Amino acid sequence: MLIRYKKNHEKIAMGLLSFMPNVKDLKQLQETIKAYEQNNDWQLFLWKEEDIIGVAGIELINDHKAVLKHLSVNPSHRQQGLGKRIVEALEEMFSDQYDLEPSKYTKAFFQKCQQEECE
Repeated sequence: MLIRYKKNHEKIAMGLLSFMPNVKDLKQLQETIKAYEQNNDWQLFLWKEEDIIGVAGIELINDHKAVLKHLSVNPSHRQQGLGKRIVEALEEMFSDQYDLEPSKYTKAFFQKCQQEECE
């Protein structure tokens, strides 16, 4: 289930974001988290089952467009369809007002999800 990011989830969110190829060093991770905390147009969500095992971040671009900026699943939970479930949950959450589009970093995975091939 998707839950909204809160400050007390900072370390786990940073850990999950660090698995993305474009967010590697500590300073960049801290800046990314800070952007999600301070900018109302950036929204970070965590995927929780028994534990928090995934993260997804979106940016609201305008009244009709949201961009999936970040998407990461703990490596020990990959190949189980969690990434696809996260994308589907975000699409459902925002479908009333926003069209969800991928960023250049999430595009390949997002397109696979649209074709029913992602895990």
